[in-house]
Amino acid sequence: MTARVPLPDASNAPAGSTAALAQIQAAFGATPQMFRAVANSPAALQSMWGAFGALGSGVIPAHLGEKIAVAVADRNRCEYCLAAHTALGRKAGATAEEMVAAQAGRAEDPRTAAALTFALKLVNDRGQVTDADVAQLRGVGFGDEEIVEIVAHVALNLFTNYINVALNVPVDFPSVKLNPR
Repeated sequence: MTARVPLPDASNAPAGSTAALAQIQAAFGATPQMFRAVANSPAALQSMWGAFGALGSGVIPAHLGEKIAVAVADRNRCEYCLAAHTALGRKAGATAEEMVAAQAGRAEDPRTAAALTFALKLVNDRGQVTDADVAQLRGVGFGDEEIVEIVAHVALNLFTNYINVALNVPVDFPSVKLNPR
């Protein structure tokens, strides 16, 4: 697989991307290919990295954010994000079985199940959800801050899915099979 854009590193990236690449390197111990692809645009890299940081310190727990990410990645056929977020979900404490279920939009826990259903409805219906869809989230205990963050997680994952699929970014995480269609 050959990426459709260069994959610069800190030595040859645009000057506006080097600080974020250094932070990414420090956070991961390596610089994942996705961030290298996005580094072609300092503005896009700063936006993406800033969104990951902001949502990482939000009220949605990391394991739920990663479950949303794998459900969205599978729906969008993004092998890169599916692999990356499966690994990150396991690191955040989710079991392998929970990540497989989340990839299919399922969960045993009613709150997680409701969040995944809502996230996939956002993707499938391009954001056109109903009052009843939001009421289902409230019915399992999600408040306004959490509901907004679920939407933000979906939006960030759409961004990363589109980057990886459109730019053919090589996967540098352990491979995970997409669900059959």
